[in-house]
Amino acid sequence: MINAIAPKTVRTLVAPDKFKGSLTAGEVADALAAGLRSATGAGTVHCEILPLADGGDGSVDAAVTSGFSRRSYTVAGPTGQPVQADIAFDGVTAVVEVANTCGLALLPDGKLEPLNASSRGFGEAILFALGLNPARIVLALGGSASTDGGMGMLTALGYSFRDPEGRQLYGSGQTLEQIHSVYRTELPGLSATELIVASDVHNPLLGAQGAPAVFAPQKGAGPDAVALLHKGLEHFVAKMAEAGFTDAAMLAEHDGAGSAGGIGYACLLLGAEQVSGADFFLDLLDFNTRKDSCDVVITGEGSIDEQTLAGKLPSAVARRSGTRPIIAVAGRSLLPRERWSELALTRVYTLAEYTDRDSSKDAGLSTALLRRIGKDIGASLL
Repeated sequence: MINAIAPKTVRTLVAPDKFKGSLTAGEVADALAAGLRSATGAGTVHCEILPLADGGDGSVDAAVTSGFSRRSYTVAGPTGQPVQADIAFDGVTAVVEVANTCGLALLPDGKLEPLNASSRGFGEAILFALGLNPARIVLALGGSASTDGGMGMLTALGYSFRDPEGRQLYGSGQTLEQIHSVYRTELPGLSATELIVASDVHNPLLGAQGAPAVFAPQKGAGPDAVALLHKGLEHFVAKMAEAGFTDAAMLAEHDGAGSAGGIGYACLLLGAEQVSGADFFLDLLDFNTRKDSCDVVITGEGSIDEQTLAGKLPSAVARRSGTRPIIAVAGRSLLPRERWSELALTRVYTLAEYTDRDSSKDAGLSTALLRRIGKDIGASLL
C-alpha cells in the first residue's frame, strides 16, 4: 500500500482597502484572488474576499460586498448637478458616504470648485436613508469636494440659512460669511436615529490644523480662498451658537470636526458619535469571524507609510489578525524592511517593484500587476 500525502490547502483572507485613484477595494481583492488561485505548487490556495473601507470613499461598496443591499437615489452633486448616489442598507444600519454624493470625483470635468462646492447632496442622501427607518446611519466622510462646514448638508435636513435681506442661501464655502440668520425645522426621525461618524481624521474645524488650512488646498483653494473659508467658518460657528447650539464653539475644536471640509462639524452638531473608521468597519464587516477561519491574511492600500503606522486600515487589520502571517500589498511602500515588524507584517509586495511605469492612475496596469503579485504570493505559500 502506498501512503499518499494530501495536497496542501492554504486558506487566505484577502482584505485590502482601495488603491486611491486606481482601483476600488473590491477590484484589488478580485485581482489578488485571481492571481492566488492561479498559483501552482503542492496544493491549492483558497481565497475568501473581504474588501474593506475606513469610512472614506468605498464604504458603501464594502458594506454591499459584505451583504448589505444597495439603494440608489438622485441627489445634488457637488456643484448642483444631479448624480445617482448609492447607500447601503441591511434593515437596521444604513451607510451613506460623501464621496458618491458630493465628492471630488463627481466634479464636472474634474474642475475644482473650492468655494462653490456644496455638501447638500450628502444631506439629501441622509434624508433618503431616513425614509428607510434605520436604527442607525453610518456617515462616511472621506473624499469631499467642499469646505462648507456641512452647511449644504444641513440645508437638506431642515435648516434654512438666510442673508440680511431674508433670502435663502445655498450652502457652500462662498456663502458661509453671508449667513445672517438660521432657522431650524424638526425633521421626523432624525433625532430618533443613531448617527455614527466613522472617520480617522482628527483635525479640528479651524486653526493651523483645521479644514481650510489643511484640506482646502487639496480641493483647489489658494491662499486667498483659504483665508475666506476660514473667516466664513468662524462666522458659521458664531451663527450656529446664536441659533441655539450652546456647544457650537466647543464642537469646532473637537477631534474630527474638520473632516470632509467641516461636514464632521455639522454631524457633531446633530449629535453624531465619532468612532474610529477602520475599527468600526472591521466590526461592521465581521472581520474577526472571517479571519478566524483563515491561515493567512492579505491586506493593503495604495501607499504604506507613516500614516499606515498611525492607524490606517492595514494597521488595524494587522492588530486584529493575531499570530497568523500577514502579507501587505501596496502601490508603493515608504517603510523600509526593518520597520515591517511595527505592523507585524511578514512581507510587503509593491506594484512599484514590478514595473517602472506609474500605475497609480492606470487601472488596467494595476490589475495586471496585482494578479502577478497574487500568483507570486500563492507560490510562496504552497
